Amino acid sequence: MRRKDTFSLRTVRKKIILMSKLAGIFLIASYIVSTRLPIAPDASFLLWIAFVTLLLLAMDHLMGRFISTPISKLSQSARSMAQLDFSIPCTVKTNDEFGALSESLQIMAENLQLALAKLEEANGKLEQDVEQKKRLLAERKELVDSLSHEMKTPLGVIRAYAEGLQDETDEAKRQHYSEVIIAETERMSSLITTLLDLSALENGAAQLHPERLDFVEFLETVAGRLLIDTPDADFILQHELPEHPVYVAADKARMEQVLDNLLVNAKRNVRPGGILHLSLTENDGMLHFSVFNQGPPIPQEHLSKIWTKFYRDSTSGYSGSGLGLAIVAQILSMQHLDYGVENRCGGVAFSFSLPTVK
Repeated sequence: MRRKDTFSLRTVRKKIILMSKLAGIFLIASYIVSTRLPIAPDASFLLWIAFVTLLLLAMDHLMGRFISTPISKLSQSARSMAQLDFSIPCTVKTNDEFGALSESLQIMAENLQLALAKLEEANGKLEQDVEQKKRLLAERKELVDSLSHEMKTPLGVIRAYAEGLQDETDEAKRQHYSEVIIAETERMSSLITTLLDLSALENGAAQLHPERLDFVEFLETVAGRLLIDTPDADFILQHELPEHPVYVAADKARMEQVLDNLLVNAKRNVRPGGILHLSLTENDGMLHFSVFNQGPPIPQEHLSKIWTKFYRDSTSGYSGSGLGLAIVAQILSMQHLDYGVENRCGGVAFSFSLPTVK
């Protein structure tokens, strides 16, 4: 094994030594041959000069092939790697140090490229985490600001009636003050619960759990509870529903929230003795829901704002928290469902659509 290594050309040094020895041998041999030819001395000298020139050209070609070209390729690849450009592969394929260096550079480039890809992925996740933390902080600040703003009125009412309760001796007024305090407390509790629920939906803490359900029967149940079985119903209920089951895949509890908010909104905004119309139609694999109430229209410039938190229409008598429609929009958006609102002749209609399933 050692003898083979001794005579092998696996190093640049051995190749250079071999080429220099061969060049010396050919140089001496050419001189001897040219001086012994039966020609004139000048012609013999010119012939030897021509042979030396060819020998130098051959040596230059071999030196370029074995040394200059590999060094140039290695230098180009190393320069590109220094600029973090790994698109130029190192293609020196020799069985000497240059070949080994080329292979090492190629492995290093692949490892660096992999390390940079992992680093970019880690930086991307870090940026997402930072953005998520910023978003959560902003949402938390918005939640606190919203609660602080919304709590001022009921807290002021509670404080005023509590102070009045301390000084009031009339039992009937004391009872009235107590009822007002309890009502405002319940209002605050409902507001906080609703706002926290909306915040959980917005930041992804609350997940949807779709299930197959008959939406016709589902709507009849919810509408019966909210619109029919109520003693304060001062409107004419009209409905247009399919006479057969229509199935959809949706989160039942969340869709009940949607229907509750839309139907209560319509009920509270319908004018006394006006029409409240429910519609459920099926078309091209889609189920379209609509609830219309006769009453004052929503100003055109406010139509896009009613889905935002704490929006209240000053033209209506509805004195809710301003969160119901925001929850409706959030739940429908999480399911990628189309929804909208429009002013119609004599009233307002809210609608949404969802795909049917077998």
